Amino acid sequence: MAYSEPLAQRIRDALAGNRAITEKKMFGGIAFLRHGLMFVGVSGSALMARVGKAHHADSLRHEHVRPMDFTGRPMHGYVFIDAPGIETEPQLRFWLDRCEQFVSTLPPKSAK
Repeated sequence: MAYSEPLAQRIRDALAGNRAITEKKMFGGIAFLRHGLMFVGVSGSALMARVGKAHHADSLRHEHVRPMDFTGRPMHGYVFIDAPGIETEPQLRFWLDRCEQFVSTLPPKSAK
């Protein structure tokens, strides 16, 4: 499945200057990693968001948010935000901040 390059570019623009961020193609889309840990990505036209287990239920209460599932089983701690939920820059920024804050609590991924 192709991913929304305009959404990926909006994320790049929002994260510009953050040297801890890298990109990697994965899940049939593109993921943005902080110190090697995926925190957001783009799958189709949706934002994949790693919100963490503590924010999972709250995130699902937001409009245009649904459980993330690739295999038929929802992945707890991850959600999809459909395009209407990230139309504006403040909406997108909310999710980027939430996800980056969660991933910042995890230890950096060790080098292989």
